[in-house]
Amino acid sequence: MKMNSKVFFLLSILAFLSLSQLALASCRKAKTNHDLDGFTLDLIHRDSPLSPYYNPSITPSQRLRDACHRSFSRASFFTKASIHPTTPFNRAIQSDIVPIPAEYLMKISIGTPPRETFAIADTGSDLTWIQCKPCTECFDQIFPLFNPRKSSTYKIIGCHSKQCEAVGETVCVRKNVCQYEMHYGDNSYSVGDIASETFTFASTTSNTNKKVRNISIPQVIFGCGHDNGGTFNNFTAGIVGLGGSKVSFIKQLDKQIKGKFSYCLIPMDLSLPFSFDPNITSKINFGPKAVLSGPNVLTTPIIRKYPDTFYYLNLKSVSVGGKKLKYFKSSQLMSSSAAADKDLGNIIIDSGTTLTIVPEEFYKKLESTLVEKIKGKRKKDPSNYFPLCYETKSVVNFPKIVFHFTDADVELLPMSTFAEVDENLTCLLIVNGGVDGLAIYGNLAQMNFLVGYDLVNHKLSFLPTDCTKH
Repeated sequence: MKMNSKVFFLLSILAFLSLSQLALASCRKAKTNHDLDGFTLDLIHRDSPLSPYYNPSITPSQRLRDACHRSFSRASFFTKASIHPTTPFNRAIQSDIVPIPAEYLMKISIGTPPRETFAIADTGSDLTWIQCKPCTECFDQIFPLFNPRKSSTYKIIGCHSKQCEAVGETVCVRKNVCQYEMHYGDNSYSVGDIASETFTFASTTSNTNKKVRNISIPQVIFGCGHDNGGTFNNFTAGIVGLGGSKVSFIKQLDKQIKGKFSYCLIPMDLSLPFSFDPNITSKINFGPKAVLSGPNVLTTPIIRKYPDTFYYLNLKSVSVGGKKLKYFKSSQLMSSSAAADKDLGNIIIDSGTTLTIVPEEFYKKLESTLVEKIKGKRKKDPSNYFPLCYETKSVVNFPKIVFHFTDADVELLPMSTFAEVDENLTCLLIVNGGVDGLAIYGNLAQMNFLVGYDLVNHKLSFLPTDCTKH
């Protein structure tokens, strides 16, 4: 009897261990499969009630004009970055602009234990950086500064490492510490250490399913800024770089997401004072969740050229009310070190620029064609931001505008081409970028499209989508 009890006890232990191993294997399998599904994050527009920038007293008109100013500032910075044989770190890149202003924020948590903050989500930047303690000089921010000494996963990157080389413009001023220097056109700057750290994101399923799970990504290379100044405001701690170079957040996740990400930007009704439902946000997807499929998907090549931060597309023509206008660009965009065909890659797509910006000569042709097509009373914009405007009540409808990219004809939504920017004043939201300006396909043109990036196959796809339900 005693022997039978021991045997029974041993068999029970073995059965328990077997079940535990099976359960553990099952959990690991489930976690792996879950990770393979990718993840989805909120993109919070700076004017949304969820944003720390939110100011309910600002009128729709002022909000749009502010976005217009940011668009021109951003385009100016991009243009200078695209023509100098250097990177945005170079001190020579100077103009009267604010430091790469952008329109969308991401809520991120950094370190172990995680510390929550907001950062700008920017497809026009590569290096992710935030302000850190100790700070020689830092701009004010409403969130506590990240203290690397209180994180168990923070690690300084050495000067001679591959990670330091990938960043590009770095210096070694003390021992074996890789240090970055980022300078912007208005003399704003960020200087600090290159390090690795765990970043944690709150992944959501969709706007209709609010279930949240935390996604932790270890060993993300980023800049820990100890000396930062200029015209930065206190609503953001730094930048999440979503550009195309090796050091960007996207490229660092290459093994997990296989070079795929997409976003769906909810539309803004620019004529309403409060056009944001606080329960609905734009979304950015990473990995398999970012793959676009179906008969309505439009796909065009991403052209690889300098600088590799930007995502270049090839625009062949633009149709206005059925009349096709051949697109042409300034000589500045014909970089000899770019793609095999220097005529390819004549416009960048950017989520951080509100307006769509085209070169001056093409803009003149576009505007004159629109004037021919639109039956209405012209009206001057007092701010001079928008050259082509009409009395709202005098126009019944505006002509359809289609951007003809290589292999993809994208019809812009009416709200993406004309908007009432002031009382009885409706203006064209495609603007003149000057003689040598970089052409940009802005975020108003992308709203209510699922925009997918496949950086392995160098393709970008558009899928008309109700982003409020995505």
